[in-house]
Amino acid sequence: MTDDAPLHLAVALDGAGWHPAAWRAAGARPGELFTAGYWADLVAEAERGLLDFVTFEDALGLQSAAFHRPDDRTDQVRGSLDAVLLAARLAPLTTHIGLVPTTNVTHTEPFHLAIGIATLDHASEGRAGWRPQISARAADAAHFGRRTTPQLTDGDVRDPELIARRLRPLFDEAVDVVEVARRLWDSWEDDAEIRDAATGRFIERDKIHHIDFEGGYFSVRGPSITPRPPQGRPPVTVLAHASTPYDLAARGSDVVYVTPHDRAGAAAILTQVDAAVEEADRDVREWPLRKFADLLVFLDAEPGAAADRKARLDGLDGAALSSDAEIFTGTPGDLADLMLDWRTAGLDGFRLRPGTLPHDLVAITRGLVPELRRRGAFRTAYHSTTLRGHLRLRHPDNRYARTR
Repeated sequence: MTDDAPLHLAVALDGAGWHPAAWRAAGARPGELFTAGYWADLVAEAERGLLDFVTFEDALGLQSAAFHRPDDRTDQVRGSLDAVLLAARLAPLTTHIGLVPTTNVTHTEPFHLAIGIATLDHASEGRAGWRPQISARAADAAHFGRRTTPQLTDGDVRDPELIARRLRPLFDEAVDVVEVARRLWDSWEDDAEIRDAATGRFIERDKIHHIDFEGGYFSVRGPSITPRPPQGRPPVTVLAHASTPYDLAARGSDVVYVTPHDRAGAAAILTQVDAAVEEADRDVREWPLRKFADLLVFLDAEPGAAADRKARLDGLDGAALSSDAEIFTGTPGDLADLMLDWRTAGLDGFRLRPGTLPHDLVAITRGLVPELRRRGAFRTAYHSTTLRGHLRLRHPDNRYARTR
């Protein structure tokens, strides 16, 4: 990315916000967390800020204060809505912003995942994305009873590289899941539907293809039951903390979220990502990889107010907030300074995790976005109606149309 190119900007929506005590903050709406109206208001606010996309968290087990195991806490938000179904509900209420649900790929059939995201792309007229996520908690496997996954220890979770090595088979499986989805999206050519009532021909059968995928974890015959999505292939996004997930991003994603804690860290991580891309023999001219940094943010116009607000929430929760991502407290101007500095390391954009909702989302859209615009670093209008367009990714060719 060049320093004068507009930044890409997304927000990660999760419950009442990314602070465990966010549901107790002034202005929070804990009684509405499981209503469509609550999420519609948040996404409408993000769209007013002209953001590229929003992501929705999802999981196969209740939230926990620990990454690797459930807990019995009752003073934090527990429970969530299905991310894909939620995004589909919001699709007709929005017009431009991308909708990127998280789905588990360890215990969910690849065929179902592929048609779910394809259907969302049709429902949103080309604004769907996807964040595949492995299930790292052994307790989640018990919901399904078909397999077991490694039980991580407290020591494991302190070392991202160790976690990645222990979970390598799950990441390898995730690579296959993404590849199957991309093939299923291609299994219908763009013009496979004829819909000619006069001749009685609804489809051109020669333009619908079996994918015949055979991998180490499963096989999928295809074709999809859903015609090719409007974007061809909805953008795939991956959160990556270590070398193994960098490999997943390099082999299967359009956007990677990384978690540096300073500019030097961003440069070092992007060097590893670039090495993974080269190892995967990926042609970045044909298939670019957009690189976003995640930041967990508390924003207020008055200096010091955001830090004070976070400290009050820490007190309510009984512990200082910790995160895989850098935690930022400050003014929108301070955050703009940081973002424009970090992007010189090679970042294309940022995914911001609001500490509290709706407060910090509004501070992003009505404080940070105008500040970035004043510096010529963010769009003043949407110039595309698709998520691929926002990300400056071209419509992909259909692999089966080329070989046919």
